[in-house]
Amino acid sequence: MSRIRGKNTKPELLVRSLLHAKGYRYRLHGSAHGGKLPGNPDLVFAGRHKVIFVNGCFWHFHDCRAGQHSPTANAEFWEAKRTRTRNRDAEQRQLLEDSGWEVLTVWECELKDTSALEQQLERFLA
Repeated sequence: MSRIRGKNTKPELLVRSLLHAKGYRYRLHGSAHGGKLPGNPDLVFAGRHKVIFVNGCFWHFHDCRAGQHSPTANAEFWEAKRTRTRNRDAEQRQLLEDSGWEVLTVWECELKDTSALEQQLERFLA
């Protein structure tokens, strides 16, 4: 567990690379206007009032196959931990939306189709 990073993960670096190549500039990890945003979004587009979270399917309990995998060892612990994460994500998203921010969550499973991912990112940032 100690080797699991919360920042600068491979999925996050891929999204950052795609956006940077398209000419988008952003701030990292929740910084906007000198303050921290709820949930520390991975990418912040302060001028557009938009943020992007890049979430791992397993850790954030996504509806895909990888997210629905349930560990058999210490199952109760993992179920509770992942449920807390899902609930916290929903609360932080609501706080951001209530503050006037638009929020996009990019899931790890969506990174396989880069052309569809690029289209989704461009639609969100347009």
